[in-house]
Amino acid sequence: MLFGDTLRTMVDYAALLASTGVDHGLIGPREVPRLWERHLLNCGVLSELIPCGATVADVGSGAGLPGLVLAISRPDLRLTLIEPLQRRVTWLDKAIDDLALGNVSVRRDRADQATDVQVEFVTSRAVAALPKLAQWCLPLLRDRGTMLALKGSSAEAELVAAEQALKKAGATSTEVVHCGVSFLDPPATVVRVQVGARPRRNVPIKRAAKKSSGEQR
Repeated sequence: MLFGDTLRTMVDYAALLASTGVDHGLIGPREVPRLWERHLLNCGVLSELIPCGATVADVGSGAGLPGLVLAISRPDLRLTLIEPLQRRVTWLDKAIDDLALGNVSVRRDRADQATDVQVEFVTSRAVAALPKLAQWCLPLLRDRGTMLALKGSSAEAELVAAEQALKKAGATSTEVVHCGVSFLDPPATVVRVQVGARPRRNVPIKRAAKKSSGEQR
């Protein structure tokens, strides 16, 4: 089973999403009946692409999807949830305390300002289009690090359209992969982007980030 010994904690997390998560506007009430299939399982299968003991930053964590799902199901991982909105950070901090998770912390920040974060993997779900996502996420990666972006059915077309922008941002290889193919219908669709030498932000990207006041999620 996907969650194994961590299933009890995942059930508790689902209960938080269905109660205070809805109250705080982190998920819509219509999502509650399909929390497991559409959200928890969809995020949980991302762990197929992350090796044991890896460091992970989850950008635009919101309600902890996929960051908290990975923290619960993979105690071997070390995670940083990056979220710019205080009300979401407050909810995430309390969820971590309630679930007694020791392998994850929350950072209130924009991804494009978290310049000291250096991890092996960066994850995201429904945060931004690939070119913008690359600007935010690739600079957080160590050498030969990997960005894993959970996307929908249009992932292939989006990747084709973004190919040149991703290369310009520092990507050395890109592909669409499917996770949970044996038990999810449809399986989770992930755009995997790898880098070589750690990409650096250039001046235009930093200036654009300072002018922007929009949310990342």
